[in-house]
Amino acid sequence: MSPARLLLLAGMLAGLGAWVRAAESNAWPMRVAQQDDSGQVTSWEGLGPLLFGKSAADGAHLGGFRPLYVERTDATGRTTLATVLYPLFIYRADSERYQWSLLQLINRAGRQPGAPPRPDNMTENFDWWIFWFSRQTGSPETSYRALFPIGGTIKDRFATQELSWVLWPLYVHSRQRGAETTSTPWPFIRTTRGAEQGFAFWPIYGWRDRPGEFHREFYLWPLAWSQTIQPDEDAPRGTAPTRKVGFIPFYTGETGPGGRDETYLWPFFGYTDRTAPVAYRETRYLWPLLVQGRGPQRLVNRWAPFYTHSVSKGVDKTWVMWPLVRQAKWTEGKVAQTRTQFLYLLYYSDEQRSLTNPAAAPAERTHVWPLFSLWDNGAGRRQFQLLSPLDVFFPSNDNVRETWTPLFALYRYDQRAAAEKRWSLLWGALSWQERAGHKEFHLGPLFRVERTPEAGWRWFWFDFRPQSRKLPPPDSR
Repeated sequence: MSPARLLLLAGMLAGLGAWVRAAESNAWPMRVAQQDDSGQVTSWEGLGPLLFGKSAADGAHLGGFRPLYVERTDATGRTTLATVLYPLFIYRADSERYQWSLLQLINRAGRQPGAPPRPDNMTENFDWWIFWFSRQTGSPETSYRALFPIGGTIKDRFATQELSWVLWPLYVHSRQRGAETTSTPWPFIRTTRGAEQGFAFWPIYGWRDRPGEFHREFYLWPLAWSQTIQPDEDAPRGTAPTRKVGFIPFYTGETGPGGRDETYLWPFFGYTDRTAPVAYRETRYLWPLLVQGRGPQRLVNRWAPFYTHSVSKGVDKTWVMWPLVRQAKWTEGKVAQTRTQFLYLLYYSDEQRSLTNPAAAPAERTHVWPLFSLWDNGAGRRQFQLLSPLDVFFPSNDNVRETWTPLFALYRYDQRAAAEKRWSLLWGALSWQERAGHKEFHLGPLFRVERTPEAGWRWFWFDFRPQSRKLPPPDSR
């Protein structure tokens, strides 16, 4: 072999060693991998954003083929989460129980094979909405099976202790708080017995009475009704009951020990005058357009659609030219929250500031739909992505962020600390990153520039010492 070829081979081998030690291994579009200081791969993507894998410090691993399949495993290799075309199919599990769901229509949950039997993990559930419902707990009192609309019984679901049917809607029976209601057929003829008494020929007329609690009647539902609700057991002796009446669209009213609420030509004109438990006075004209309300804990000043300002339960909201601009302010614990929106989701920004440390930088999350999203935790962690059509709709959904968001990441900036940053274009086709004085630029597998404090600049398979300066450093450009 000639000396020139030997020199070229030596340079290529030296460059290959530098490639292995680099923070990034870039064979785009087949594979782009990130490595730690020891050379271990911490995350990678292949075929653009489709294939991926990443590891966590606790030994957990997340990977898959977006958006078809994503899987999370723990340090033991057990699958704790798996999704197929999320949210089409979702599987979750821990050491004792598992559950899976197909579009929330077919659902299964039960005890893991080999898990020790415990009172809190013995329940087996299987539902196929709206046809089959089952729960097996080992006890006849809480177990059930039901086939809709043929027949069966379900327990502690749909706001009832027990619900049964035979050839629904011909026969339906429910039990709740000692009252049993039979419908033949539902919902037209209903009879109630037990702790409550009642009868209804819906929608013409119906009544229901629970002694000591309430008496309700309706006429030509939903046009007219009358209700009397007795005060709670801990109310002072002699407290008057609450009375509600309505004859839509002419009048609705509610009177009770705490005040009065009346509406005329429902729902347009009315007022609320309450003295207890908290004083509040409100007047409504052409509701919901013009509303004026005042109280020590609530304020409403609405001139819709031009301007609205309200304070309720600690949340201060302002609308300008509804639905153009909206801002809400509130406090959670020791954090002040501010949310600003333009046309609901076209611009969406959340800001969090510490009340105990006002000088601290705020945490921010901003979406300009569908162009970009920006995240900043205020402590040196920042992310920016272009494009971002989904995150504004699912701001707290990690499954969307792992399964769908990377598919749109034409450009992404990721800062894990002040000295650890990465810029990426077209899923790693072009990338630049900085970490502890180490700088790298990649043009896929074709071209790489690297600078280390020890060796200076390197490009392709040749080294350039700091005194060479054949490629100027980024800070001098």
